[in-house]
Amino acid sequence: MRVVIAEDSVLLREGLTRLLTDLGHDVVAGVGDAEALIKTVGDLAGQGALPDVVVADVRMPPTHTDEGVRAAVRLRKDYPDIGVLVLSQYVEEQYATELLAGSSRGVGYLLKDRVAEVREFVDAVVRVAQGGTALDPEVVAQLLGRSRKQDVLAGLTPREREVLGLMAEGRTNSAVAKQLVVSDGAVEKHVSNIFLKLGLSPSDGDHRRVLAVLTYLNS
Repeated sequence: MRVVIAEDSVLLREGLTRLLTDLGHDVVAGVGDAEALIKTVGDLAGQGALPDVVVADVRMPPTHTDEGVRAAVRLRKDYPDIGVLVLSQYVEEQYATELLAGSSRGVGYLLKDRVAEVREFVDAVVRVAQGGTALDPEVVAQLLGRSRKQDVLAGLTPREREVLGLMAEGRTNSAVAKQLVVSDGAVEKHVSNIFLKLGLSPSDGDHRRVLAVLTYLNS
C-alpha cells in the first residue's frame, strides 16, 4: 500500500510513518500543509505513481481551520481512484458531511484518538485504500443522532439503527454479528430490512452499505 501523509505535527507525522512502514507499507511522502499535499499528489500523478491512500489532518496551516478537509475533497474529485482518510481531534459534522457527500468509495473519517488503537487504525487505512469506508464510531453516533430529526430513518427499529451504525464504521456482517452477539443470518436479515426501508435497490451494489448512512445526510 502506497501512502501519503499530511499532518502539520511533525511528531504525529513521523509516528504514523513509522507505524505504517513497520507493517510493510510504503509511505511515499509526508507533508505539513494542504498546499504541499495537493502539489505532492499532483507530482506523483504526473509520474504515473499515484498513492493508494492519503491520510490527512482536517485542520492544517495556515489558518488551522478546514484546509485539510478541503484538500481531501479536492483530491477525491481530481483523483477518484485515491482513498482519502481524514483525521480530526473532534467530531466536526460539517466536515464529515462535506467529505461524505460525493462518491462513497475510498473514504474515511477517524478521530485522532483512534490512532492509538494501532490495529484498528491500520485496518481502516487499508480498507479505505481498497475502496472501502471507515467511519469513527463517534462520527457515526453524532451523524445518526442528528438523523432522528429526519423522517428518512423513522421506519428503522432500534436494532436496525444499531446495525446501521456498525455498518457505517466499515464492519462486515460477520463483525457486526460478533459485536451484537447474534448470528450472521440475523444480521443479514436486519441489513436487508434496512436497504428495503431506505429504498436502496440491489442495483446500487455494495455501496448500499454506505448509501444507507448517507441517505439522511442528503435528505
